[in-house]
Amino acid sequence: MSLKLQEVREKYISFFKKRGHSLIPSASLLPENDPTTLFTGSGMQPLIPYLLGETHPKGRRLVNSQKSFRAEDIDEVGDNRHTTFFEMLGNWSLGDYFKDEQLPWVFEFLTDEIKIDPKRLYVTVFAGDEKNSLPKDTESVDLWKDLFKKKGIEAEDVFIGTEEEGSKKGMQGGRIFYYSTAKNWWSRSGVPESMPSGEPGGPDSEIFYDFGTEHDSKYGEHCHPNCDCGRFMEIGNSVFMEYVKNENSGFDVLYQKNVDFGGGLERITAAANHDSDVFKIDALRVVIDKLEQSSDKKYEDPQYQKSFRIVADHMRAALFLIADGVSPSNTEQGYFSRRLIRRAIRHLDILGIGDGGICIEPIISSYSSHYDNLSRKSEEIRVIFKEEEEKFRKTLSSGLKEFDKISSANISGEHAFVLFSTYGFPIDMTLELADEKGIVVDIDGFNTAFKEHQEKSRIGAEKKFKGGLADTSEMSIKYHTATHLLGAALREVVGDSVMQKGSNITSERMRFDFSHNSKLTDEEKTEVEKIVNDKIREGLPVVCSEMPLDVAREKGAIGVFGDKYSDVVKVYSIGDEKTGIFSMELCGGPHVTNTNTLGNFKILKEEAVSQGVRRIKAVLE
Repeated sequence: MSLKLQEVREKYISFFKKRGHSLIPSASLLPENDPTTLFTGSGMQPLIPYLLGETHPKGRRLVNSQKSFRAEDIDEVGDNRHTTFFEMLGNWSLGDYFKDEQLPWVFEFLTDEIKIDPKRLYVTVFAGDEKNSLPKDTESVDLWKDLFKKKGIEAEDVFIGTEEEGSKKGMQGGRIFYYSTAKNWWSRSGVPESMPSGEPGGPDSEIFYDFGTEHDSKYGEHCHPNCDCGRFMEIGNSVFMEYVKNENSGFDVLYQKNVDFGGGLERITAAANHDSDVFKIDALRVVIDKLEQSSDKKYEDPQYQKSFRIVADHMRAALFLIADGVSPSNTEQGYFSRRLIRRAIRHLDILGIGDGGICIEPIISSYSSHYDNLSRKSEEIRVIFKEEEEKFRKTLSSGLKEFDKISSANISGEHAFVLFSTYGFPIDMTLELADEKGIVVDIDGFNTAFKEHQEKSRIGAEKKFKGGLADTSEMSIKYHTATHLLGAALREVVGDSVMQKGSNITSERMRFDFSHNSKLTDEEKTEVEKIVNDKIREGLPVVCSEMPLDVAREKGAIGVFGDKYSDVVKVYSIGDEKTGIFSMELCGGPHVTNTNTLGNFKILKEEAVSQGVRRIKAVLE
């Protein structure tokens, strides 16, 4: 009997709760105070401050299933394993347990709890880095050998090196494989030599499931765990964050050793069911079943399988994005909601289905028991999707006619941009249509035109800015504290209805989005600036307290109360009983300890973002 997605999620959370882990809720798909990325793409991402030393209100052992979205995988959707939206099962040790506990636990969960055949599991480990004096991870190898031996499996360790070397060497009779730094080292900055001083990192150990399919030689002469032929699928990765880059470009042992495990829920479920097609797990299969019922097409038909997969993935991802506040638009995150929906519509048409709304109910039904914001916002989701579908269909037929006109030869970047700006064609739709005709699109030319048209838009998942709060630099921390002062000042000047709708912080500036229906007057901006600077000069203490969520709410702490908070929260107060509390907000930190370190606050610009949302750009001088 096949395991369902929800069963695997519940078993995982229960397994680690029994081992002293506190359940934390999934963060929003929109990162808070992290300008380095548009979306939350892993369970680790919202926990960076705690991995860097902040104390977490739920303790040192944490577990959750994190909603994740990776825009860079849009073009890969259509095979049997890539999805843009997925859930990442995660467990963390913040300076508590380490390798000796982590590897046995995750192995036990996979083999005993959800009954994955251990003979089908293979693992990779860090081969060491001589030039950076980083040793081979022999500790993990010894642990893995012992774990496999207890299952009656003699696990040989072999050296692979790079992926290219792997395709030449093959499996070599191994079950434990040493890979180079590029594959089995984790840091936010990549390989050791690219890490800045003060950045943490460490070796990791990945787990692969073997579906036993025949190797495809177009991916290399021989197969190995990191081969892309489809035989192996990565289902989990334990990161051992144990080093920190020092000022001499070497590495010291990290003062707080952490464990960060991430495992794709869909992939683990597929492995548990021994089916390499993730679209056959129940949460995606219900969408495909609905599509089959509404068309005369079958999922197993090679002619239509890609379209079934694209619709199922893109509709699921778009619904989760909309539920987290990402409405379709031509800029920033909203561009991806639009791109997903419009590409799904095109493939719905290929399937002969004229109403994409039929996919909404099965998706919400599959997930609402765990993510109740989907059911709470179901009507809003339906309205937004219907409006976007109607808007696109108005221009779709004329856009296809325009495409036919210009596609007698290769398509220039300018023409591709016209299809986007005038007819609403996402670039990947133009690329797909061109591929079907065997012609080429000048993608670089399109990118240039797109960026010139709208600086804020992004057509990939590349990092938007360097630095930012995620690096916990001194200036970023100052700007983070200044957003709290700004929010309180805005509420004082224009009213208590003002709520923060988002922020984006780098070490050079801050951006603050807030709810308000009209442009701020020059007088209001001047008054806001004055209040913030007065509070800076007053030298107010910044104090962190941990308390139950209900107590924080009763005390008047500002926050968007809902799914994203644990039952115990951190509250940062600016001011105290002596000076008076100026600001009290739910926040993970970090912050300065006194406002007198911030400097002079200056508003550079105030503008509209969307209906009912304004944006302030400001600096500290």
